[in-house]
Amino acid sequence: MIVQEIVDQAKSVAQSAQATLRSRATSEVNFENDHLKSAESSQRTDIQVKVIKDGRVGISSTTDPNDITGVISRALEAAEFGTPAHYEMPGVQPIQPVKTYDASLVPLAKPDMIQLGQGMMDMIKSYNKDIQAGAQVTKTVQKIEFANSAGAAYSEEHSDFNVGAGGVLVRGTDILFAEHGVAQKRSGVDPEEIAERAIEYFRLAERMASVQSGQMPVIFTPNGLIALLLSLCLGLDGKNVYLGASPLRDKLGQFIADPRFTLFDDPLIDFGANSSAFDDEGVPRQRLPLIENGILRNFVYDLDTAGRVGARPTGHGSSRSYTNLVIQPGETPYTDMIRGVKQGLLVDSFLGIGQGNPINGEFSANVFLGYKIENGEIVGRVKDVMLAGNTYQALKNISGLSRERQWMVWPYSGLLPYLQVDSLSVTAK
Repeated sequence: MIVQEIVDQAKSVAQSAQATLRSRATSEVNFENDHLKSAESSQRTDIQVKVIKDGRVGISSTTDPNDITGVISRALEAAEFGTPAHYEMPGVQPIQPVKTYDASLVPLAKPDMIQLGQGMMDMIKSYNKDIQAGAQVTKTVQKIEFANSAGAAYSEEHSDFNVGAGGVLVRGTDILFAEHGVAQKRSGVDPEEIAERAIEYFRLAERMASVQSGQMPVIFTPNGLIALLLSLCLGLDGKNVYLGASPLRDKLGQFIADPRFTLFDDPLIDFGANSSAFDDEGVPRQRLPLIENGILRNFVYDLDTAGRVGARPTGHGSSRSYTNLVIQPGETPYTDMIRGVKQGLLVDSFLGIGQGNPINGEFSANVFLGYKIENGEIVGRVKDVMLAGNTYQALKNISGLSRERQWMVWPYSGLLPYLQVDSLSVTAK
């Protein structure tokens, strides 16, 4: 492997070294405003080298496989001014197998991808010809090779398939945008289901509804849970714990959420959107309980933050990125959750969700796509509504988790239920 050659060359002038090579081929088709906008293919090779020399870390990267000497030299130069190394590179460890590659996806050609996207758009247009429909279909095949001077050497093949559809509906001064997508590492995506979910968002928004400002119950869709997950994931980040910025830093083993709430990160789900057997630092991945029956169990650490606090790295890589977040389902059907609300909101997406003070759990954002619930029924879409609250207080005031769950794509991949919070602040113009 070329990565082993890089490591062998680098370790002759550094105390330790690692190298990662990613080679990938991507095909992508995009539709916008009812028409095919682009159909592109690309290939790319990335090499990253990390060295530890004189106790300091240096990192460099290149897209030129013939630039081995240069990328090593630049990493050594970066180490002269790099941060101190608080860790040693991990040696050989057993890795758990996980399916990340579907050979049947590889032959999928652009004409088939175009037909798939066009079919989803046709379904959306058949529901309402005034919707300016769009779609995206992306296929990526890549191989990852890793080696370090401690003897660890891993390789893995991935196939990624992202499919989505939606559109924009303009009615006077009102602009409604709705979409749905799926990301996974195998074929077998149901384009009709994707289009139907997007259509359902439009269908629920056919009527407008008004709400009054005040405290009321809120049901978050799996997509809408970003309002809570953003702050929670920042609080679970080991770097924020080390810096003392996380409000969870002294709460391991304590209740921080309703006992019905269990969250874990699982990179070992076969064909999951972000599944993999090892991270970019050569640490084997594992299923990691984060919150278990309301009790805080673990933080997320890379090699550096783990070394600084005396913990074990959790296999989330140098950027401490989550893989597949999973919230355990509840026992209540989603339709029963809706029926149980006399006056409240169903929230699917936000505009400006990063506002407020997310590291402390505070969120305040405009509802981008949300619906009014009245006497147990969704009666219409709401506009000019802001939702505000505190993630940690909301997690302690959960009044329902749905039996149903959906895979979500962005910004966190995850298998998530609908979640109801007893009371949040709603401000309406």
